[in-house]
Amino acid sequence: MRRLLSRTALAAVLSATLLLVPNSSVSQTDATLVKVQRAQGVDLSPDVVWILALGSDARPGQNVLRSRADAIQLVGINSRTGAATAIGMPRDSWVSIPGHGSNRINAALYFGGPQLMAETVKGLTGVEPDYVMVASFMGLRNMVTAIGGITVNSRHAFSDPYLRPQGFKVGKQHLGGLGALAFSRVRKSLPRGDFDRSANQQETLQAIHRQVKARQDQPGFLDKGTLAVMQHMDARVPPKELFRIARAVAAVRSDRITHCVVNGSIGNIGGASVVLPYVDQARRYGNDARKDAVISHC
Repeated sequence: MRRLLSRTALAAVLSATLLLVPNSSVSQTDATLVKVQRAQGVDLSPDVVWILALGSDARPGQNVLRSRADAIQLVGINSRTGAATAIGMPRDSWVSIPGHGSNRINAALYFGGPQLMAETVKGLTGVEPDYVMVASFMGLRNMVTAIGGITVNSRHAFSDPYLRPQGFKVGKQHLGGLGALAFSRVRKSLPRGDFDRSANQQETLQAIHRQVKARQDQPGFLDKGTLAVMQHMDARVPPKELFRIARAVAAVRSDRITHCVVNGSIGNIGGASVVLPYVDQARRYGNDARKDAVISHC
């Protein structure tokens, strides 16, 4: 049972929240998982686990839990039906942050850590996550390298002179760790900027899920990864709750995954460009997926 739990939990962490399997020879923490302190009487389905997955812009040596979130994906997983969904939010979305007025949504992590970030996302979507996972982008690079790369399906041709000068083509392509990192971070050359980047982050998430599922039965793959996760994840939740996450993700079916990005208009506040999110749309996504982790349409 312990071996089964460790294998399932690893698959859960890898495929659902972008927790990354780093090079086991490097001693570092690439991701932190914390539980959200909820208000009493929150109306959520016991079958659905909500995880707010954040990519941190923290530099080496900085505290990822008090950095700014460069990727924001609210992931819901239904342990009963196998459905899963992700609601992407552009990092420059201008929202109300409890106790701090209005600011870009990614500043909530800097102001008040995972708890405040969860409360801010709830204010936009109406869904309060059960857990917050904060991962470094270098962890993403290391993990994708460790699992043998991923295959993504890009909707656009785009490039970046620093992150990806050779660019990405339209359609399917296999990426290594650095390529996956660039695919998840580049925005300036995309037609819709931050909105398309959020969609690319969701594509990366699905590609990791596919690759882990494809390799999970290979001898030693999950066992080696389990050790790496134990060495590099700071899990601030009880073991029984890790099992809850594992059980939920083990049930995910690839044909029941949906994902949408909260759209908005571009505005200017204080001389800075921001995204003015369509709050009604964000709330519709949250209401759709709250009890079954399914969004009817984007």
